[in-house]
Amino acid sequence: MRKIFEHIGDGIRNIIDFFYPPFRKYMSVQFFRYGVSGSANLLFDWVLYFLIYTFILQHQMLDLGFVTLSSHIATFTIKFPIVFMTGFLLQKYVTFTKSLLRGHVQLFRYLVVFLVNIFINYVGLKLMVDGLNIYPSIANMLASSVTVFVSYFSQKKYTFKAPRKIEVDSQ
Repeated sequence: MRKIFEHIGDGIRNIIDFFYPPFRKYMSVQFFRYGVSGSANLLFDWVLYFLIYTFILQHQMLDLGFVTLSSHIATFTIKFPIVFMTGFLLQKYVTFTKSLLRGHVQLFRYLVVFLVNIFINYVGLKLMVDGLNIYPSIANMLASSVTVFVSYFSQKKYTFKAPRKIEVDSQ
């Protein structure tokens, strides 16, 4: 299965790298890959959320017997593991391919960084919207911008940490 993911990752990386040259002056190829694959996963997240909310749950609450979830929370709960895994696989096989850490270690670390980013986003929104009266959509964009950089450096230096020699060679 790993070989299949590596092959798919190589293909995606080649497509992304084709569009990289105009951005060469402004960012590393790794950061460009991170941005493109992360944006693609975010778009996938939005589409998946819409499809689940609209066509599967049909805007209805989800009664699990022991608890009833509102439709928007149920949708988040259903799509979270899917988007989490696609994000992890894209980062592992497209962006940060030089790491020698075992997959289960990377997956756990990816979850930690993901949860930290959720916390940063939450605190940022609370501060900006409730404390500074910034319009929620603008606050969300600002908070997301912070988490993009936190996430990139956390993934690079922690989740998918590569040996120093390889890290320098790949940039």
